Amino acid sequence: MVPVIGRIFLGLAASLSLIACSKMGPDFTPPRVETPAQFHETTPWQVAEPAPITLQKEWWLELRDPELNRLEIELTANNNTIKMAEAQYRSARALLDNASMALFPTLSLTLSDTRAASSSSNSATGRSTVTTSTSYGLMASSSWEVDVWGRVRRGLESAEAKSQAGSEDLAATRISAQLLLAQVYLQVRNLDRRLALLTEQEQGANRFLQLTKNRLGAGVASSLDVAQAETQLQSIVTQLRETELQRAQAEHGMATLLGRASVTLQPLHKSTPLVPIPATPALIPSWLLQHRPDIAAAERRVADANAQIGVTKAAFFPAISLGASGGFKGSLLEELFQVPNRFWSLGPSMVASILDSGQRNLAYEQALAAHAQAEASYRQTVLTAFQEVEDNLAALRLLEREAAANEIVMRAAQKSREIAEDQYRVGTTSSLTVVTARNAELSARITSLDVHHRRLLAALQLLKNCGGRWEGRETGGTKPEG
Repeated sequence: MVPVIGRIFLGLAASLSLIACSKMGPDFTPPRVETPAQFHETTPWQVAEPAPITLQKEWWLELRDPELNRLEIELTANNNTIKMAEAQYRSARALLDNASMALFPTLSLTLSDTRAASSSSNSATGRSTVTTSTSYGLMASSSWEVDVWGRVRRGLESAEAKSQAGSEDLAATRISAQLLLAQVYLQVRNLDRRLALLTEQEQGANRFLQLTKNRLGAGVASSLDVAQAETQLQSIVTQLRETELQRAQAEHGMATLLGRASVTLQPLHKSTPLVPIPATPALIPSWLLQHRPDIAAAERRVADANAQIGVTKAAFFPAISLGASGGFKGSLLEELFQVPNRFWSLGPSMVASILDSGQRNLAYEQALAAHAQAEASYRQTVLTAFQEVEDNLAALRLLEREAAANEIVMRAAQKSREIAEDQYRVGTTSSLTVVTARNAELSARITSLDVHHRRLLAALQLLKNCGGRWEGRETGGTKPEG
């Protein structure tokens, strides 16, 4: 009898295994997005040819700033936003491991020691008798769901897509945090340069005020000249205090990014030299689609939603499982493992939902809608990525022209100030002319610092837009042709 049941069981398992080769729902295909041959803003740059890419995690080394390098390493280890993303990724990995376990049979072992009481009554005597009994048991049971319709495998695909999306989210979070720190750090450096400039202007304004007071004492200047010089000096002092406040707040923000209180932040060394603008690589949209983490994460979420369609579709069909159990059960512990106390069971089972008030249909429609939403989100992520790259390419191109134009303005303002001061010393012009010229020069020099800072931020943002720094034939092509 047992061999016959075994053959039936094995034949049924083999048949179900063949059926299980199919899976409900559509197989995943990446969403189609129309990709232009090149960016609109890359006209001055050469278009790169496809080549093997190696992403460089420490992309900020392009700035060649040891202080920034130290801070970025600390941020990568201590930033709380990155730690949260890492925890979410570990959770997604655990869900994937848990989903993969559904492909294998489960095995359980039960050991029991049960004491029970029952009563019976004698109608003739009217007495009731209480009988107690003890039973011991040792049972092993195993079950395995035959994935006939692909529900388990689609669930595993979904969990794997979630895990991969979590990995890409972690990469995007890390790059975003690193970029934000670099931006704040460069803001501090820019404010340092502005403080140095304002301090220099304050010293010049003090000298001009003293000169005006001397001329007033000599009777060749008026009180109005002194008031105008004093006004200019105090205006510069006001800008100094405001710049110091901005720098202090930027340092506090930097400490928060590093996961520490601002009081524990090591003071940055004063540094005023201009940071060079990183080289702008030639870019092509196909490269961007392959290497930007948020695009990869959005694509994986489409795969997750696609797998969920299969899961909900498989729910329309019965769940088939194979089960086996066996063991020993008896009233005497010392005789538990004897043949008369042995029992076993073996066979398939099928569970099907007959009436669910349309819940499965609703779940299936919800899965289709979620897939459409994920596809739309993916396409929007791609379009947003293109826009961000275009914006920063345009910023680099136009800010370079603005910097060149402002350089001319700054030289002219400096010359105008020198002429006005010379004329004021010999008494051929008023102090108002000097004050106006000095303010114009200060404005032009501050604008020069700000434009350089904006160009630097645009270059860094472009690196972030493309997923970090890269190496290979894509580098270069940063200067206009010709």
